[in-house]
Amino acid sequence: QVQLVESGGGSVQAGGSLRLSCVASGTILTIDIMGWYRQAPGNQRELVAIVASDGSTNYGDTAKGRFTISKARNTVSLEMRSLKFEDTGVYVCYARTNQIGFVDYWAQGTQVTVSS
Repeated sequence: QVQLVESGGGSVQAGGSLRLSCVASGTILTIDIMGWYRQAPGNQRELVAIVASDGSTNYGDTAKGRFTISKARNTVSLEMRSLKFEDTGVYVCYARTNQIGFVDYWAQGTQVTVSS
């Protein structure tokens, strides 16, 4: 089992920056991917960025060039710059374990609101 606790988020004006962090606890040695998804009102959950245990990263189209994901031990962080109104949503930390099959874990989510 993995538990995820997020911090960061909040409200910012367009063009501003925010940093999100997520700390994993539990069976963290079995985690092979951590990252962030965004849940906007009325929309499906979409990929923001993920980082694998080998350091490789994958960004959603809207995050490329503006967001940077990093991971240190059991903490994944998302540095968000040049924020836009459409970045508004609930950002949910994600972790996947790979021990006996894949298991997905999701945090509760943290609200990011960008005002234009």
